Amino acid sequence: MRIFTIVGTSVVEATALPTAPVPGGFVWIACARGEFETQLAHLQTTLQQLCGHTLVDLHVSDLLNAHLPSHYDYTSQYDLLVFRRLAAGQPEPVPGALTPHSKHSGPPILRRIDTNPVGFAVFDQVLLTVHPTDCAVRDSYADKLLAATSNELRPSGARVPTSPADVMLRIINLMVDGYLDLRRELTRQLDHWQTALLQPGTRFSNWAALLDARLTLHQLDDVCEEQRSAIQDWIEAVKTWPEADGPADARERELLQVRSRDVLEHIERVVRHVQRLEQSVETAVQMHFSVQGNRANDIMLTLTVLTAIFLPLNLIAGIFGMNFEAIPLIHQRSGFWWAMGSMAVIAVGMGLLFWRKQYLKRTGS
Repeated sequence: MRIFTIVGTSVVEATALPTAPVPGGFVWIACARGEFETQLAHLQTTLQQLCGHTLVDLHVSDLLNAHLPSHYDYTSQYDLLVFRRLAAGQPEPVPGALTPHSKHSGPPILRRIDTNPVGFAVFDQVLLTVHPTDCAVRDSYADKLLAATSNELRPSGARVPTSPADVMLRIINLMVDGYLDLRRELTRQLDHWQTALLQPGTRFSNWAALLDARLTLHQLDDVCEEQRSAIQDWIEAVKTWPEADGPADARERELLQVRSRDVLEHIERVVRHVQRLEQSVETAVQMHFSVQGNRANDIMLTLTVLTAIFLPLNLIAGIFGMNFEAIPLIHQRSGFWWAMGSMAVIAVGMGLLFWRKQYLKRTGS
């Protein structure tokens, strides 16, 4: 569990849960799902001391559920947002559940995509986040938050968040950007498969892996749609908040809405990218079968032409193989060579005819 007290531009990481509200600031409590379950009573007491309210039982169940889709909910005291992260990592193990990732034979980048949910309970002065075990996104943003308070390590343009909702949106934006960083590797691996599908000299046999990749991309599409719906609900809820007390609060509210729309735009970019990948793979599969169909047609055309050339030769051989006494040329010494010569002339003539009609012309690769 990591606890941060944020007041103005000061960020301090504490080792114990606070027992009283922070004047002029707020508290960020980030804990793993297992820690949240074991220390639920202590956390509820802390929320009561800091905010005067606790989490309702249904929302506690949502935060503990490792299979919950992205969604938004609210009460009169706090907002709850569950957001499934899209980042490279291993999925959080669930007791008694199967791990389909171990059966996937698709690209390694698809097998590494983790879609575990992260829960956010946003109070006026407290942000409670529930992450998977050893969440890299939490630690990465915590390091950025601590670095933003140091003049020496402060990145250009870095700014300390001003509210719990601001921290939540920054973390969500980091999650979505984490998937956007995977686009290059994901696209490169799928492009490799598309090249293999369209290469005429090879036989593609990794159909099980391709099916796994398509199913994973479809799952990512569904996850992104849920994320977009949750953020849209959050944006609509922000519009219903009470009017700001002053110009400073109005400015912060406006910046919060701008950041929310920016997160939504990033999610939509993810959705469009996943859909393009799905369409690209589907198009490659269709082109693969089209190429295979053309190859089969070329093979059948060649076999048909060869059969047509040998049909008259078989006819001549069948005629001279009849059991008749009076067959022309059958008893002559030159009869065999006349028959062979006529067969050669017919075969060459038909071959030239078919070549002129481009039935035997070599097709380009």
